[in-house]
Amino acid sequence: MTETLLAWVGYLASGVIVLSMMMSSIVKFRWINLIGALLFSIYGFLIGAIPVGVLNGIIVLVDAYYLWQIYRKTEVFEILEIKAKSDYLKRFLAFHNERIQSYSPGFVYEPDKNTVCFFILRNMAVAGLFIARRENETILNVQLDLVLPEYKDFKNGQYVYFQLRDQFVAAGYKTVMAQGNNQNYFTYLKKLGFTEQAAGVYQKEL
Repeated sequence: MTETLLAWVGYLASGVIVLSMMMSSIVKFRWINLIGALLFSIYGFLIGAIPVGVLNGIIVLVDAYYLWQIYRKTEVFEILEIKAKSDYLKRFLAFHNERIQSYSPGFVYEPDKNTVCFFILRNMAVAGLFIARRENETILNVQLDLVLPEYKDFKNGQYVYFQLRDQFVAAGYKTVMAQGNNQNYFTYLKKLGFTEQAAGVYQKEL
């Protein structure tokens, strides 16, 4: 292998490691860091830097171990319903407003008697917030589906839209509507089974 190609392997490994440090999700961090460490390990052995190869090989094993722990762990999901005019809810929204605006630009919290709010708990830690409005008795119109960065792995959405389905149906809902102007949010909705009805408007039948 030429020196130039070897150098590019090192640059690629460095770039992947840097990218991993930018991940807020611990799962994404572990996966990307594992790939970066694997590349660095290969690079180290190729250039004869045995300590570099061995050290990064150990990091690969550490990342693999923690990923195994994450995927085998049984998480407990719960919902904690909260009053629409709760002071804690208002403070929570204010604290996370910058993230909310980046994810759901223009969001303004204006609750009324048809507003439905609950926190999503994972192992008793707040992992997200769900705010919706009941319309026409059978439609649940999602206003905010916020997932905190450390829990951004679709499990919250799967819990809300799949495991809570029977509870929604029992409450009289037949359809969930969601809309926005964020491509990442649209991708999230599609993965959860929503279909696009119009530009920026998505629907899921329960």
